[in-house]
Amino acid sequence: MRSIHKLFAFLSSFLLGASALVGQGAASGPKPSPDVLLFTNGEKLVGQLQSATGSSVTFKSEMAGLVTVEWSKVQELQTSEKFAIVPKGVTLRHADDGAKAARGTLTMKDKQIEIAGAAGTPQRMPVADVSNVVNATAFDNAFRRQSFFSNWKGGATLGISLTEATQKNQTISSALNLVRSTPSENWLDLRSRTTVEFAQAYGKLTQPNVPSVKTDLIHAGVEQDRYLNPRLFAFARAVFDHSFSQGLDLQQRYGGGLGFVVLKGVNEELDFKASLDYIDQRFQIASLNQQLFGSSFSETYTRTFTHSILFNEQAGITPAWNNTNAYSAFASAALTFPVYHHFGLTIAALDNFLNNPPPTFKKNSFQLTVGATYAF
Repeated sequence: MRSIHKLFAFLSSFLLGASALVGQGAASGPKPSPDVLLFTNGEKLVGQLQSATGSSVTFKSEMAGLVTVEWSKVQELQTSEKFAIVPKGVTLRHADDGAKAARGTLTMKDKQIEIAGAAGTPQRMPVADVSNVVNATAFDNAFRRQSFFSNWKGGATLGISLTEATQKNQTISSALNLVRSTPSENWLDLRSRTTVEFAQAYGKLTQPNVPSVKTDLIHAGVEQDRYLNPRLFAFARAVFDHSFSQGLDLQQRYGGGLGFVVLKGVNEELDFKASLDYIDQRFQIASLNQQLFGSSFSETYTRTFTHSILFNEQAGITPAWNNTNAYSAFASAALTFPVYHHFGLTIAALDNFLNNPPPTFKKNSFQLTVGATYAF
């Protein structure tokens, strides 16, 4: 026991000493001069330029916080740090494309941006011709190879219900959704995207002298997208479903195809996908097992509302060509409300339709998840 206390004491001393050294190093480093944003009405903000597009500029100050305003309301802007300015019409997909962006400190006046680089005459560009303005260091980092375990975003949801009386009822529902986009910056065209999803619901109802009633639903999937251009992408995916309530032990679906980005904005995206699939169905009644070849047609929609409220929706149908009676369909939707920092409240629904379940089983299963969510 004493050795454990000594170990904790040593670790505490080490961490305190390391944090002190880091603090000294940070304090000794030169602090960059603040940027200045002057509005057309004479008001002024002092802070740091975050980013800009051809229509607006995002600026952060200690007093006003994060502010996004249109360029038409800005009279003058001066920065002390270097930025990368990407002109409209320039496509950035590879590290070599970085040379297409001008770099340097910025001065904006009379709707003209002046870029003061390390050498040569300062470059000038109308604000209307700008696609994006990005911090120069962040711009360079965006083209570096990232570890597969970095840049994952998403959330995990957990809901629990317990009843203890003459009847005993326990219900556990959970969900996990992860997305990794490469590159992760929204000012660059996507090259690839990895999606992982999992949803589970388990419930058991017991009472004296009555058979127990069990619910057990599991849905899992993984998808890899590779973008051929900003709108068109190829994908491969695997989907797994288990539904005790439909007599389905396991349905495995493997396939690939093409997807198209129908709508893409700052806060929303709508994709359509079509694929060819191999489907292996395993039922509680083994004689009903079958292997199918079919297609999948689906759509995915995401939107972020005000106050960072997130909405996700998916729907699709999978016809089987070697047994037209064995088609299936699904639909899901989730709404997440931020509550505190990374924590939020999620209401999610998943509906699966199986046209060929075993006798006495229903074709449709519905799963509702309400619980606390932690956003990554």
